[in-house]
Amino acid sequence: MLATLVIFLREGVEASMIIAILLAYLNRIGRREHFRDVFVGVGAALLVATAGGAVAYETIRSYDGSRVQTIFETITYLVAATVLTYMTFWMRNHARSLSKELRARTDAALNGRARWGLGLLAFQAVGREGLETVVFTLAIIFSTSATSALIGAVIGLAGALGIAFTIYRLGHRLNLARFFTVIGVLLIIFAAGLLADSVENLQQLGWLPVLHTPMWHSASLLSENSAFGDVLHSFFGYSDAPTPLQLLVYVAYLAITAFAYLGLRGRERPRAERPHPAAR
Repeated sequence: MLATLVIFLREGVEASMIIAILLAYLNRIGRREHFRDVFVGVGAALLVATAGGAVAYETIRSYDGSRVQTIFETITYLVAATVLTYMTFWMRNHARSLSKELRARTDAALNGRARWGLGLLAFQAVGREGLETVVFTLAIIFSTSATSALIGAVIGLAGALGIAFTIYRLGHRLNLARFFTVIGVLLIIFAAGLLADSVENLQQLGWLPVLHTPMWHSASLLSENSAFGDVLHSFFGYSDAPTPLQLLVYVAYLAITAFAYLGLRGRERPRAERPHPAAR
């Protein structure tokens, strides 16, 4: 539940933030008649993402417990971890300029075929986040129960919509850089867990026959299948029988990525504006 909550909160905030910025800008320049075009693009993107996710889930579910499902899970874990890492660093670098970039693209759309342009802009923004969410959700559902994942998704989406409304009301005055920093750290932890799960699957498939002997068995203390163990496994990559390679990959990824994310961010400083010479 925790994993889908964070994923839907993060993806929902980014997608709805983009839409909220578009609507706030259209409202400010007196072009509210184009709200409908934005909503059409949003609806189309949600429909495509939902349909694609449902088809993928139903297709792979038919191979439940088979080697094919394990292979699909492994690919999903690796893709999800890669995309999570990329988008976390991307948002860190673009959070401050996102509003300005969107306003420029909106102006370009209004200067052309506004209805198609704004609809496409909204479709691209929500579609990208929707596609990412589908990949992450598939990865989560394979490592936790569908009910738990659904509850977390609903809570996260509700929180995202609340934040989106705040963005719309405050417009460009709201700075979300700190929010995405915190969410970014949580997603890095989640990605580390996905990599550990992918290593476990690769070892079970016999494709990674190194350091594969479990270091301990803690199922009697906390099983992965218990309610709390399920939360720890789906979000933090907890395993009740971890192998040395799982632990090595988990710690190495977490240390390197967290250092790069927080270390580089700590060295970032806003550029000081040079004083202009006084007019004579």
